Amino acid sequence: MSSSTPETSTLDSGLTKLLHDLVSFDTTSRNSNLELITYVEEYLSGFGIASQRIHDETGGKANLYATIGPQDLPGVMLSGHTDVVPVDGQPWSTDPFSVAMHDGRFFGRGTADMKGFIACVLAQVPQMLEMPLQTPIHIALSYDEEIGCIGVRRLLDLLETLPVCPAMGVVGEPTSMKIINAHKGKQGWRVNVRGRAAHSAYPVEGVNAVEIAAELICHIRRIYSAVPEAGPIDNAYRVPHSTLHVGPIHGGRALNIVPDECEFSFEVRHLPEETAQGYFQQVVSYAEEVLVPVMRSVDPQTGISFEALAGYPGLRTADDAPVVRFIQTLLDDAQTPGKISFGSEAGLFGEQVGVPCVVCGPGSILQAHRPDEYVDVGQLVHCWDFLGRLISHLQTERLPV
Repeated sequence: MSSSTPETSTLDSGLTKLLHDLVSFDTTSRNSNLELITYVEEYLSGFGIASQRIHDETGGKANLYATIGPQDLPGVMLSGHTDVVPVDGQPWSTDPFSVAMHDGRFFGRGTADMKGFIACVLAQVPQMLEMPLQTPIHIALSYDEEIGCIGVRRLLDLLETLPVCPAMGVVGEPTSMKIINAHKGKQGWRVNVRGRAAHSAYPVEGVNAVEIAAELICHIRRIYSAVPEAGPIDNAYRVPHSTLHVGPIHGGRALNIVPDECEFSFEVRHLPEETAQGYFQQVVSYAEEVLVPVMRSVDPQTGISFEALAGYPGLRTADDAPVVRFIQTLLDDAQTPGKISFGSEAGLFGEQVGVPCVVCGPGSILQAHRPDEYVDVGQLVHCWDFLGRLISHLQTERLPV
């Protein structure tokens, strides 16, 4: 009698090897992801599945898109990003790019975010081919998600030109296999304050760029402090309102020189029913109406400039949208879908090419981006079972409308 269990049979399906192989590629966003893309291409080609690369402008990175099943019908897109965050300075107890298993957990960079999901999808390819799919499955892999959902935009440009787009999508970010149909959007800016240098013994001769930047940062904090009271508020989010956050700041050359330049970055993470622009305009207005006139009364060459950084829209898929109801059925989960404060590419798919998406994948975001990142074996099995039910449905039935 076999002693096999659902967990061991799942892991023996090729999933474990795929996870090991995917994690072994150091696809930190600063690096190329082409070795991983080539690996996936060759894996799919071994099953007779053609895939398409969509390169970045340098040719050093690429998205990948493949369709399994009918080529002339809209299907279900399974989407994931191939890049991971850096491990620099993190106290890992294992090699982050070599999967280690302890106590029912797979440790390694990207195991949760989000190579575990990609491994599950690829491991299910033989099942996708076992019976002819009545409705296709589209596999979409992207680059540079971790630095602002940059790479997927070239994939979206391709999808706009195709005769058939996916009907719906699942973005496999780590949500502990809970259905997420809404998340916040994000926009960042870099601020440059141009002051006037002077000897620190005569500060009235200069314009202190660090002090001006500090005043603007304090105003950003004041704007943020008013948000919880002014709203809007959505208690379905762990942080139930939009947020403003100041990150890196650099300025000054020496203590005895009035700083002539200071640079800092800030971001707005906004509820999907809002935009970042309203908050940004409050910052700009304070800079232009309050701070710049004072600066230019000393030196007309001084000023404050803003440069937009990477951003992405929020996600707001209706609770009763076909994609939500369909995934709920496959997961046997009748609970109200959840909302998350971190972002994904899901909103971009909906906004640019009209592909309604949910976010659902194995692992927890609380384990992502940290040393000793891991995904529980049980989470991978849950994802495996979900994909199996998806494949079985698409082999016999059409998508719900």
